[in-house]
Amino acid sequence: MYVRECINAILAQTLDDFNLIILDNCSTDGTTEWIESLNDGRIVCHRSSASLSIEENWGRIKDIPKNEYMTMIGHDDILERDYLAVMDALIRKHPDASLYQTHFRYIDPKGSTIRLCKPMDEQQTASELTAFILSGMTDIMGTGFLMRSADYDRLGGLPPYPNLLFADFELWIELTRIGYKATAMEECFCFRLHQSTTSVSPNIKYHEAFERLIDYLGTLKRNDPLMDNVIRRYAVQFIESYSKGLAHRLLRTPAPRRSGLTVEKLLTRSAQYAMLLAPGNNYDPYRRFSVKLAGVIDRYWLSRRLFLLFKSLYPHPLYS
Repeated sequence: MYVRECINAILAQTLDDFNLIILDNCSTDGTTEWIESLNDGRIVCHRSSASLSIEENWGRIKDIPKNEYMTMIGHDDILERDYLAVMDALIRKHPDASLYQTHFRYIDPKGSTIRLCKPMDEQQTASELTAFILSGMTDIMGTGFLMRSADYDRLGGLPPYPNLLFADFELWIELTRIGYKATAMEECFCFRLHQSTTSVSPNIKYHEAFERLIDYLGTLKRNDPLMDNVIRRYAVQFIESYSKGLAHRLLRTPAPRRSGLTVEKLLTRSAQYAMLLAPGNNYDPYRRFSVKLAGVIDRYWLSRRLFLLFKSLYPHPLYS
């Protein structure tokens, strides 16, 4: 259902001089046959000869022919009819930018609006974008960005984070470092949120991806004085926010599926991350009550079992 809605929205663009490149990963649900039945010359479908991981499938993007500019979209997101027209005008207004975006809104599985994205400035440097990401002042998703294909290929495409989690953070920052990010004020796409948006990824991969992001920020900090100042200022806030979410996520995961990771080990790592990115900080991973509670529950077998039983009966958040 989502694939057809997504493709129909793309094909209905008011600016129709484009190609829709589809990376088919051995689909068996009739989607490929439906796409072929559209008989639209703008569609180019690249089929894989074997089933690929998400990292492998998206990794094909850098190796296929593309137009001068490109954007990426998930199968369940939606571009408004004027997305490409607005982007074309934005490129003409900001020819020296290296990353382009519009404002957007979040929708639920049924397509109803959840909320609008946070407001964005028309121009941002790489250090400004990094500050907004780390401080939580912007909404960053994998859909809605447009870039030069040559820049994307030169950077190696999406970095191969586990399950591509946080890979877009690194890519958008690296693209912005080439020039700057330009954003249109119009709201031109929808990002669909599902209850399982993050829970579908194995927990160990989520933690591995976050650790890779920390390594990337450490590299930026060492090599760029402006980034060093930004990361020192906002890293603790960023780590604290994500560590809370990761601790609660881990608590909901049965021990056999954790690869030995505990809430206590996770929070110890988070303190190490904070010291790496912001030496001399006063970060205490247990200063939030909900995080401290997660650590206590996770310490004992019985409390973990009771918590999992409770969450199976009452899945809504209990604390913030």
